Amino acid sequence: VQLQAFGGGLVQAGGSLRLSCAASGRTFSTYDMGWFRQAPGKEREFVARINWSGASTYYADFVKGRFTISRDNAKNTVYLQMNSLKPEDTAVYYCAAPKIGYTGSVSPDQYDYWGQGTLVTVSS
Repeated sequence: VQLQAFGGGLVQAGGSLRLSCAASGRTFSTYDMGWFRQAPGKEREFVARINWSGASTYYADFVKGRFTISRDNAKNTVYLQMNSLKPEDTAVYYCAAPKIGYTGSVSPDQYDYWGQGTLVTVSS
């Protein structure tokens, strides 16, 4: 699986961004997808995940109500819509696909395939 994330940038607090992640390789509609982020000096942390069909999503508490993960299996793409952004959301955001056979994962250790990351900077 090859993943390419894009859509990051600089935004003011309260603003919005939409990240996209294009996948190739393994049949996209057969596996979950996740978004993680890593701020400077911090460990990579789970943000959101979506199951293979898009019917089931799960979010970290700190983004609930503000971020929405979605996918378009026809376009082999997963999205992360980020609204009401806060300065503490500043980080490099990564899309990821889990190890074969893993579903419902929130730990980075259970993901084998990673995009290159896209930087989101939220100014106060």
